[in-house]
Amino acid sequence: MEVSAAGHTVRITHPGKDYFPRVGLTKADLVEYYLAVEKPVMSAMGGRAVLMERHPDGVPGKSFFQKRVPAGHPDWLRTTVVSTPAGTTSDALVIHDIAHVLWAVNLGCLGFHVWATRASDPLHADELRFDLDPMPKVTFDEVRTVAQLLGELLSSLGIRSWVKTSGSKGLHVYVPLHARWGAVTVRSAAVATARELARRHPDLVTDEWWKEERGRRVFVDFNQNAPHKTVFGAWSVRPRVGAQVSTPLTWQQLDGIDPDSLTVATVPARIEEFGDPWADRWDNRQTIEPLLEWHERDMALGLLDAPWPPQYPKMPNEPPRVAPSRARKD
Repeated sequence: MEVSAAGHTVRITHPGKDYFPRVGLTKADLVEYYLAVEKPVMSAMGGRAVLMERHPDGVPGKSFFQKRVPAGHPDWLRTTVVSTPAGTTSDALVIHDIAHVLWAVNLGCLGFHVWATRASDPLHADELRFDLDPMPKVTFDEVRTVAQLLGELLSSLGIRSWVKTSGSKGLHVYVPLHARWGAVTVRSAAVATARELARRHPDLVTDEWWKEERGRRVFVDFNQNAPHKTVFGAWSVRPRVGAQVSTPLTWQQLDGIDPDSLTVATVPARIEEFGDPWADRWDNRQTIEPLLEWHERDMALGLLDAPWPPQYPKMPNEPPRVAPSRARKD
């Protein structure tokens, strides 16, 4: 099967392969989905490197993450050099057009994890991302409430934000930025925001990095803004048995939404009916200066930085990178 897309011919092998057997979706069906949502997909992921989550035999088969584009790819495929915190480099796929998405789908990519920087400017993040991660027994209604509280907190500073489902149990809140700040600075803004939200709503929200300290609350994951980190892409299909989609919403649409109902089968019709809720994002880039003022305030009060993920080198002003239950008791 050959598909013409964005001026390229993409070869789709075994188009009838069951990628989501529980709901009867094949590789060809997934190709059709991404063609149907081309415009919003490119608005969300276009020009960015992606980490591919590959399921060559579909869901629930074996899977792996692939950062490096395999050899033998078409000459037209765009890549960019990305690195790990340790400095290891790879040639990663850039979503230059929808043909690049289809090429990855043919490899069994059932999840696009997207950089916060554009390939053309890897030193400056143009998205601030809050991953709202529910701890066990937290309901989606509670996650929704935390997202709304976060949106209101940002709005009180004059910062506009956008929301999407994660495609699983959580929600993602995004702020499009003027590309002025590096990832370390953007992470500092996220840390300060998470701390402020947790101070105001301690029964619902936690900014504690160590799981043992989070309790039955929603964790605001600030470390998704660290350099080289990725977040599951908007309009990307999750490798779940129901083929759920990480779906952008308006804040009004968030009320009453069932995230499991947002699937490959239902999302294209939603776009036809309501349009792309994120269509105006890039015309409304925001600043993080008020959040950085919170960060400076916290540092002046003697707070240390929040812990970084284990793969990062020790960072300035970082507390001991060890869970409290394992820390030495002097």
